[in-house]
Amino acid sequence: MIKIELPKPDLVIRQREQALKPGDVPITPYFGFIDFHKITRDKGGIFFFYNEKNELLFVGKARKIRQRIKKHFEDNVSPMKNHRDEIFKIEVYEIEDPMEREIYETYAINTLRAKYNTEKVFY
Repeated sequence: MIKIELPKPDLVIRQREQALKPGDVPITPYFGFIDFHKITRDKGGIFFFYNEKNELLFVGKARKIRQRIKKHFEDNVSPMKNHRDEIFKIEVYEIEDPMEREIYETYAINTLRAKYNTEKVFY
């Protein structure tokens, strides 16, 4: 049997409101998130979407993580298009190797039973 261990997330962002201090520039929320700028632009990896109850909703992978996550909030073909308002937390894992991304994504979908992933499901 093959043993796979998911790494620890490189970044976790949650929906939140900005606590403005004198001199702060307001950040326009993006679907309730104000920390999108912290997600790397140029690296690949996998990402997990969670709801407020910390239930895993979706697992995805990308060559450029920030662009792909934003697409899930914008386009009409995303499996998350009808569930965007459920997303409360996003975990980001920077993984450069495409083969590793594929393995981790498939493993996470099937062992953690992501609610809205329909492809790569073996359970």
